[in-house]
Amino acid sequence: MEIGIVGAGVGGLVSALLLSKQGHQVTIYEKEGYLGGRLTFQGNGRYQIDQGPTIVLLPELLLSILEEAGISKEDIPLIPCEPLYDLHFHDGSTYTKYRDLPTQLKELEQKFPGESKNLLKYLSDMSNVFELGMEAFLSKTFKRKQDFLTIENIKLLAQSKAYKTLKNFNASYFSHPNLQEAYSLQSLYIGGSPYEVPALYGLVSYSEHAHGIWYLKGGYGSLIPILEKACIEQGVNFYLHSKVDRLLIEAGVCKGLSVNNETTFYDAVIFNGDFPNLYSMMGKKKKENKFQPSSGCVLIYLGVSKRFPKAKAHQFFLPKDFEKNMTQVFKTKQIPEDPSYYVFNPVALEDEAAPPGESVLYFLIPVPSGDQIDWETSGPMLAEQVLMKAEKHFIGLREAVEWMEIRTPADSIRDGLYQGGSFGIAPNLFQSGGFRPQLSPFKIDRLYSVGASIHPGGGIPIVLQGARLLSELIKKELRT
Repeated sequence: MEIGIVGAGVGGLVSALLLSKQGHQVTIYEKEGYLGGRLTFQGNGRYQIDQGPTIVLLPELLLSILEEAGISKEDIPLIPCEPLYDLHFHDGSTYTKYRDLPTQLKELEQKFPGESKNLLKYLSDMSNVFELGMEAFLSKTFKRKQDFLTIENIKLLAQSKAYKTLKNFNASYFSHPNLQEAYSLQSLYIGGSPYEVPALYGLVSYSEHAHGIWYLKGGYGSLIPILEKACIEQGVNFYLHSKVDRLLIEAGVCKGLSVNNETTFYDAVIFNGDFPNLYSMMGKKKKENKFQPSSGCVLIYLGVSKRFPKAKAHQFFLPKDFEKNMTQVFKTKQIPEDPSYYVFNPVALEDEAAPPGESVLYFLIPVPSGDQIDWETSGPMLAEQVLMKAEKHFIGLREAVEWMEIRTPADSIRDGLYQGGSFGIAPNLFQSGGFRPQLSPFKIDRLYSVGASIHPGGGIPIVLQGARLLSELIKKELRT
């Protein structure tokens, strides 16, 4: 059968590979002039760094799905991060996260005496929830909400205390406020506030200890040429600079798509754009407030004529009042007065990530999504504020900058991300699990969707898991 895919993000590319393995002829239409969506590079020729995701989680899940898609594990050179990262608190103290448990417990007792027993209980409890959650939520699709609201799933939601926010959940384990923040901020990886997302997302922080944090040699964006090569070898067709205008839907069946007013018929169509944009392609008007977007980001990319030998690959910097920071980002939609930020320093893991003696750096600042802020003026001002703060830890940084680019939610909106949210729709309680848009999102036969805004959710390995579930669903429904 012939299948058309709208969008060449990582979900679309891996879906294409898995479906071509089933014997389908797959064609991808991409509005940009390159593949990969958010998984690409930013650079100027001399310097290059990941534009979007930088932290590789759940490596075995990632590798197993790619292997099913026809890519050998040997083609995906992963480098372990140990330590995982440093956390810098407003009071000048630091906490380093390790995968190695004895080392972590030693660090914990030095920095937070008496908290070791709390971490051990946290890891033990979350281990059980992780196994159950993988089976109940991440390995299934929910065509109807009643498929999600089973007795078993409701028991799991109760066991994981999903009715609590992540921050409140962690407060039941850790006594020190800094530790509560240290095990809550990971919800920002998928664009959700730890003061709003359900406690089940504590599995992200748990997975760092259980499965580690990894770095793909060359940067996460290096995955895309590997996927492109595999697609070409498997006969997948690409059309770049090809924006799909609309989908052809007749009598409740999706029969094809239109590009530049030219219609091509397919046996099935997969949408791999940001899900809320699917409505306009169907000729429907979406309700303005139907979906809550994830947070936005101001991203600063730097090429720097020096190195910072003491700086780890991943570092998080937290403000004096983290709750206020999150309130301004997610609720009042203000530029945070005292921003939190993350720094990626890949030369700490791969010497060749920058020219000899130089660095490439990536700063990510959580900010509100939406178009209510004038980012043309506010973006550079916020970037300057953060770089000034960073001088304390990266001495001589600003005077050593050779190249700098800034991306804001305004750029994300132009790229087609819903309200400029960088991570798909927000992972709140009523946009998670069976309440999130599904792989078969409407009562329209042969129309499917995959990506960060679709169940099972955001993050590269989880989007790939969505592609795997989608290939299984299509195999079942198309009986191939």
